[in-house]
Amino acid sequence: MMGRNAMAACMRWVWLAWFGLVPLAEADALDGALEVQSAFVSTTAGVYQLNAHIRYPNNDETAAALRDGVTLFYDLDLEVTRERRYWTNAMIVALSLRRELAYHSVSERYVVRDPLAPEQRTFATLVEALDYMGNVENWPILVAAQVPGSANYKVGVRASIHRGKLTDALRTLMFWSDDWQRTSEWYSWSLPR
Repeated sequence: MMGRNAMAACMRWVWLAWFGLVPLAEADALDGALEVQSAFVSTTAGVYQLNAHIRYPNNDETAAALRDGVTLFYDLDLEVTRERRYWTNAMIVALSLRRELAYHSVSERYVVRDPLAPEQRTFATLVEALDYMGNVENWPILVAAQVPGSANYKVGVRASIHRGKLTDALRTLMFWSDDWQRTSEWYSWSLPR
C-alpha cells in the first residue's frame, strides 16, 4: 500500500513529466557513478573465480523510490571469449549474477536478495546495501577444462541496474518511464593462465 506522501510525490512527478517540466535534478533517477572499479580472476583447484568491486549510484531519488515500493535489480554480466585472429571472438561462457534490492517499510531496512548468499541480508542504510552488492567474491565462472591450449582468452564484466517490481499504484502511474535502466562500460582483461 502506498502512503499519502508517496502518492502525492508520485503525482507531482507525473504532472511535471506530462507537461515537460521535470527538473534536471530529477531527470535521471539513477544519477551517479556506475562502474566496475576493479575485477580479477583467481584459480582454486582448477576453478576460475571472479572477484570484483562495483560502484553503484547512491542518491536521494533512488532511496525515495525504494521507500515507495520500487524494487531494483542489480546485474553483473560476465563474458569469457577466446580471441581469434581472423574472425570474431568465440564465446566460451556468458553468465549473469542478479541481486535484488528492496526496502522493508516495517523494519525500515534495505533488503538484498543474493543467489550467492543462502539467506537474504538486511542493512540499515542504502550505502551499506550498495557496498555489499558492489563486492563480488569468489564467484565460480568456469573450470580449467573449458579453456584448454595456448589460446588467448579475454574476460569482460559490466554492471547494470534496472527497475524490478512496482506497487500497483506506481505501475499505473509509471508504465512509460524508462529512467530506471543504466549499464556500465565493459571492464576487460586477459584471463591469467
